[in-house]
Amino acid sequence: MDRAATVYRASFDHALPTLAALHTAEEDRRFFRKSMFTTCQLWGYFVGNELVGIVAFREGWIDLLYVVPSSQRRGIGAALLRLAQKQSASLTLWTFQRNEAARRFYEKHGFMLIEETDGSAYGEKEPDAMYRWPSKH
Repeated sequence: MDRAATVYRASFDHALPTLAALHTAEEDRRFFRKSMFTTCQLWGYFVGNELVGIVAFREGWIDLLYVVPSSQRRGIGAALLRLAQKQSASLTLWTFQRNEAARRFYEKHGFMLIEETDGSAYGEKEPDAMYRWPSKH
C-alpha cells in the first residue's frame, strides 16, 4: 500500500501542483490502507521491480488511476483501464476539470462527460467532472 500511495502522490502532484500540499505522505498511506485496499480491487503495473501505475476500482466505479509522470504516455494507463473495463459493464469516475490530460485520456478511451460540479462537496474544493463508460444515450 505504501508503494501505491507513492505512485498516487507523484502523479497527483504532477497533474495538479496547486493541490500538492493537501495531504501528507502518512495521510496518503492511511487512505490506501483503510479505504482503497478495503473497498476496491487495487492493481499495479510494474516495470521490473518498480511500481509505476495503479488502478483502484469496484463495481461500476474507478476510484483511482494514476501513472508516475516518467512512465506516462507508454500505454500503462490504458492497460490498467482495460483491466477495469473487462470486469465491469459500465464504469463511472471523477476527475478534476483542470486535469486536461486525464480528461483527454478518458475521452480517448470512450468515456463521456456526464456532469461537472464546482467541487464544493469535496475536501479539495476543486471543480470536477464525472465521466461514464460506455456512454448511454
